[in-house]
Amino acid sequence: MEATTYNYKVVRQFAIMTIVWGIVGMLVGVILSAQLIWPTLTEALGPLAPYLSYGRIRPLHTNAVIFAFGGSGLFAASLYVVQRTSQARLISDGLAAFVFWGWQAVIVLAAITLPLGITSSKEYAELEWPIDLLITAVWVAYAVLFFGTIVKRKTKHIYVANWFFGAYIITIALLHVVNSAELPVTLTKSYSAYAGVQDAMVQWWYGHNAVGFFLTTAFLGMMYYFVPKQAGRPIYSYRLSIVHFWSLNFIYMWAGPHHLMYTALPDWAQSLGMVFSLMLIAPSWGGMMNGIMTLSGAWHKLRTDPILKFLITSLSFYGMSTFEGPMMSVKTVNALSHYTEWTIGHVHSGALGWVAMITIGSMYYLIPRLFGREAMYSVKAINAHFWIATIGVVLYIASMWIAGVAQGLMWRATNPDGTLTYSFAQSVAAMYPFYYIRLLGGLMFFSGMLIMAWNVWKTVAVGRAVDDARIPAAVAA
Repeated sequence: MEATTYNYKVVRQFAIMTIVWGIVGMLVGVILSAQLIWPTLTEALGPLAPYLSYGRIRPLHTNAVIFAFGGSGLFAASLYVVQRTSQARLISDGLAAFVFWGWQAVIVLAAITLPLGITSSKEYAELEWPIDLLITAVWVAYAVLFFGTIVKRKTKHIYVANWFFGAYIITIALLHVVNSAELPVTLTKSYSAYAGVQDAMVQWWYGHNAVGFFLTTAFLGMMYYFVPKQAGRPIYSYRLSIVHFWSLNFIYMWAGPHHLMYTALPDWAQSLGMVFSLMLIAPSWGGMMNGIMTLSGAWHKLRTDPILKFLITSLSFYGMSTFEGPMMSVKTVNALSHYTEWTIGHVHSGALGWVAMITIGSMYYLIPRLFGREAMYSVKAINAHFWIATIGVVLYIASMWIAGVAQGLMWRATNPDGTLTYSFAQSVAAMYPFYYIRLLGGLMFFSGMLIMAWNVWKTVAVGRAVDDARIPAAVAA
C-alpha cells in the first residue's frame, strides 16, 4: 500500500459536481412543483417563458437529478472505491479526464436542448442522437477505466461493491444502445427504431432498468463500501451480499412491464412484470437488512454521527420504496394508483430518500479525504442538513401518497346511474393542499443541499487537494 498512489483528481472533480448538479436539478424540481400550484409562474419572464414551461423543464429535472447529480456521485464513488479496494491506480489519467469532461458536456448539452424542445420524447432517454453518441463514447471509456483498473488490481479478491458497480456499467450500456436505436432525420431530430406497443415495451424495459441499475444496483455498490467504512464494522454478511447481487440482477431485468398495466401490452407480459416485481422484495430487503445490520455492536454511533444517519436512513427508505413498488405492481392496486400522484410519491421516496441520501452521506465521507481533512468543516451543519432533508422527504412523499389515493378514488367514483361522481377539474382542485405541502418538502430538501454546498466550500477552503494515497493516517482509515 505504501507504494500505491491513486488518481483522486477525477474523484474530486465528480464529487464537487455532484453538489453543483444536485442544487441545479433540485432547484428545477422546486420550480416545477410551484408551477403546478401557480401555472402562470414563469409568464412574467416574457420571451423566456416558453423555454421554462412545465413540459420543457420536467425532463430537464429528471435528467439533472438522475444523470447529473446521481451520475456524478456514482462516478466519484466507483472510481474511488475501485482504486482503494483494488490497491491500484486508475489505468489512465487521460481516460479519466475524458470521462469527466465528456459527462459534463453531456449534461450541459441536455440543459441546452431540453428547454429548446429538442427531445426524442422517451422518458429518461429524451436526449437526441448526437448526444446519445457522446454518451456511448463516454460510457465505453468509463467501462475501460473501471474494468481495466480491476484487471491490474494488486488484491486477488474483487470486493462486492465492485460487483455492483460492474453490473450497472454493463447493463446501462446495453439499455442505452438498444433503447436509443433511432433513425436520424436532421441534427436535432430522429425517429425511434420501434413503433407502437413494441416501442413502449422497449422503453420500459429501459426505463425500469435505468431505475433498477442506475438508481439501485449502482448505489448499492456505494452502500456496500461507505456504510462499513463509516460504521467501522465489516459488512454484516458477505455471503448475503453475493446472494443479494445475483438475485437482484436476475430478477430486476424482468420487472419493466409493470409500468404498462392496463395498456395495449399483452396481458401475459403485464402479469410477468407483476410476478417478477413481487419477487424483487426478497433480494431488496435482504440487501437493506445486510446494510442496517452492519451496525450491530455500533448502534450507539447513530447518536453522534450524522453521516451514518444519512447512510442508515437511506437504507430505510430503500426498504420502504422496494416494498411499495412491488405492491403497486399488483394489478388491483395498480388500478387505483396508476397515473396518480401516488406514483410521484413512490418515485421520490426512492429518489430523495434512498438515492439522494446515500449519495449525500457518501460525499460527506469522501470530500474531507479528497482535500486532506479529517472531517467536514462543520459537523453541526451536517446534522442540520440531515434533519431538514429527512423532514422534507417525509412531507413530500406523505402528501403525494394521500393525494394519489384520493385522486384514484375520485376518478373511479360513480353515481348510481353510472355517471362519474367527480369531474376531472374537481379532482385537480382537490390536489392543491397537497401540492403546497409537496412544495414545502421540496424547498426543505433543496435548502439542505445549500447547507451542504456551504459546508463543502468551507472544507475545501481550509483543505488542500490530495492527489494520491499519501495522506495523514487519521484520514486514510
